[in-house]
Amino acid sequence: MKSTKIIFWTCTTLIVLFEGLLPALTFNTALARQGVSHLDYPDYFRVWFTFFKVIGAIILILPRLPRRVKDWAYAGFTFDFLFAAISHGAVDGISDSQTWFPLVVLAILISSYVCYNKLQTAGRGSAPSPAPGLSM
Repeated sequence: MKSTKIIFWTCTTLIVLFEGLLPALTFNTALARQGVSHLDYPDYFRVWFTFFKVIGAIILILPRLPRRVKDWAYAGFTFDFLFAAISHGAVDGISDSQTWFPLVVLAILISSYVCYNKLQTAGRGSAPSPAPGLSM
């Protein structure tokens, strides 16, 4: 069970940092604007993508939320990564690394979800206990 918790918290932390915190810190930069316009999305999508990513990241990291809420956050990120791969593939081609990167992040998300479910079925309450040294 200890290795499952370590994998869960490692994968979840990576998702939260790179899909929640990083977009929140950089959403108003020229690079973020260019990334959204490169895919031919309107600029207001950038704001909404960032908003929902931050909310999803908060939901994933908070303990003791209802399982259904966490499942919706995992589903939202899954759709985000799948459609990001499709968008990049349609614009940049299937051989571009930006097409495949969201699928790599999706694999990390799936690892987090599988470990989350293992910890849930082990009877650990409504959420895995925080990693050692983290107080919530």
